[in-house]
Amino acid sequence: MIRYLPLLLIGSLFLGCNSKHATENYASETLQIQQVADHVYQHISFLDTESFGKVACNGMIVFNQHEAIIFDTPNDDATSLELINWVENQLDCTIKAIIPTHFHTDCLGGLAEFHSRGIPSYANNATITLAKARSNPLPQNGFDQKLALEAGGKKVIAEFFGEGHTHDNVIGYFPDEEVLFGGCLIKALAASEGNLEDANIKAWPVTVASLKEKYPSTKTVIPGHGESGGTALLDYTIRLFEQKK
Repeated sequence: MIRYLPLLLIGSLFLGCNSKHATENYASETLQIQQVADHVYQHISFLDTESFGKVACNGMIVFNQHEAIIFDTPNDDATSLELINWVENQLDCTIKAIIPTHFHTDCLGGLAEFHSRGIPSYANNATITLAKARSNPLPQNGFDQKLALEAGGKKVIAEFFGEGHTHDNVIGYFPDEEVLFGGCLIKALAASEGNLEDANIKAWPVTVASLKEKYPSTKTVIPGHGESGGTALLDYTIRLFEQKK
């Protein structure tokens, strides 16, 4: 038996590799994709702004059993196509939905490319109303407080907790791995207040506190901009805007 042990070990390693997803992270001049949990990637694209210069903008990809759900599009159609191609070709997934977390272009600027590929979009009804008022791309399907979809049999949630960065901002949550995509409602550690043009500063810390109470076991938090981390990002966001009240 001992002489066969190396072969058994090699076989178990081989089977282990094939039973787990092994796609590498991705980086180009316009798009970065990095794994933050077994079935979750963070996508990062870039937006040129007058006030803040070139800004890195985050989104989330949840995948399982050859199906994926994406939160937030890149700012433009070309980078959205790059993201779609990576998910379809490298993850070998059909994209079941794209969910913009609020009406600004760093969340839905590339919707046309998703729609052209037959990928349905879902958003807070308030997001659809605000996007229409700004002549921004329009999501196809609306919801009010909460939307639950599935990727390969795993639940993926979009949920509205209250106003903050905007009046319509929702979050994404993947319960199986306790990963939260806070979008622009959540700030990276040491981040500034950012764009407050459409913000409700008074409501912002209350909204994040409600979010933290609802999902206290969250392990990974992806903010709208900057580095991901743990629930310290929620605490930082609460403190940042409590000081402004």
